[in-house]
Amino acid sequence: MATIYQSIEILSKEKGIDPQIVLDAVKDAMLVAARKHYRTTEDLVAELDERTGGLRIYAVKRIVAAVEDPVMQIGLEEALSIDPQAQVDGEIRFEKDTDALGRISAQTAKQVILQKVREAERETIYAEFSGRVGELVNCAIKRIEGQDLVVDMGKTEARLTKKEQSRLESFSVGERIRCVIKSVERAGKNAGVILSRAAPEFVQRLFEQEVPEIYDNTVIIKACAREAGERTKIAVQSRDRDVDSVGACVGMKGMRVQSIIRELRGEKIDIIEYSDDPVVFATHALSPAKISRVSVVDAVEKHMEVIVDDTQLSLAIGKKGQNVRLAAKLLGWKVDIKSEEEKRQEVESAMALVVPGAPVSVLIDQGLPENVVEKLFAAGVGTVEKLGGMTPEQLEEIPDIDPERVQSIQTAVNAYYLQFEGSVEGAEGDAPAEPVEEPAASVAAEAGPPAESAGSGESDTMKDSA
Repeated sequence: MATIYQSIEILSKEKGIDPQIVLDAVKDAMLVAARKHYRTTEDLVAELDERTGGLRIYAVKRIVAAVEDPVMQIGLEEALSIDPQAQVDGEIRFEKDTDALGRISAQTAKQVILQKVREAERETIYAEFSGRVGELVNCAIKRIEGQDLVVDMGKTEARLTKKEQSRLESFSVGERIRCVIKSVERAGKNAGVILSRAAPEFVQRLFEQEVPEIYDNTVIIKACAREAGERTKIAVQSRDRDVDSVGACVGMKGMRVQSIIRELRGEKIDIIEYSDDPVVFATHALSPAKISRVSVVDAVEKHMEVIVDDTQLSLAIGKKGQNVRLAAKLLGWKVDIKSEEEKRQEVESAMALVVPGAPVSVLIDQGLPENVVEKLFAAGVGTVEKLGGMTPEQLEEIPDIDPERVQSIQTAVNAYYLQFEGSVEGAEGDAPAEPVEEPAASVAAEAGPPAESAGSGESDTMKDSA
């Protein structure tokens, strides 16, 4: 037993935990084994004999004047026969024979020690790595467990689960890879450090390493949306008017972004210029499609409607809706995409709901005074349709209708019909998309798999923005 100190020190260094934690685990294990062996409910304590290096187990009983529980208590008279210094409310210890603990008890102790050491190791790992979530790390693949990869990070092992891998990637044991720390789990099946190569943060860290302007905060990554193995959209903004944010990320002849694409095994990357105006940002985010106009449907709920030319619809939506899905993630808005034809049909359907014979009294809601409505009724003008078909000269022929009231009538009629057009033309928040020459740099790996077209005519040709 003299070597127990050495064993604890070796185990502590190997697992990177406090020796006192291991010692406490050994004591707890011996107590569990003793209780199981002696089948007792006595109050047991374990102590390490510093002289011999052995562990001793004692049953502790409290000294009382009148014994009520003989298992936990001892009478004063009996205690004095053992220790002349004994007093009421004091304690008497009885040493237990540890040599009597059998093989099963030793196995129980071993299991408890291993469990305690594992718990302590998890706490140590959590304390070290919980503050490093999002950090890029280099590691080597140690073994493959099913579809998960277990990697060596030096001090500890980490897990790269199947869902945190790109579908384009495959690795072998011993291969060195870069990952981002996704999370640190304290308990459960995957307790420990969880790594990722599929998270958007992984692409962001790669850009930070590859682009000096991002590293020194001249260019800022404002948002990133990713579907691993398919496409990434990353929005960047320059803090220096003389620095082109998109060009800095693409690099001379695309060298910078091509380096990142090789790391991602050919995943496509759209580099987009960020704008504080959601309408302008949306026209960039939906690149490579050309946007006709964008309407903000609900600014509070962050809902917008995007109108594109019929020939651009499939390109804007993308393969299986990928382009608009990533754009919505990047914007943080709900995006509805419609073609010009769809919008036209929608407006026609809304206009068809307008009742041709609607009484002129409905114009009161559009600000037309009641006394004017009464004069129109008196003159035989009972419907909005009839009123809308009259010229200013015809209106002025009606008694008490002067040019000023003619103007208010026309304004009310126009307002009535405009409410059925919604945000098609002239609605608040409607802004035509300014012509933008390739707002995003869409690139594909030279040696990667051929890109499948998104809908009809989607192109993934790299635009040299440098």
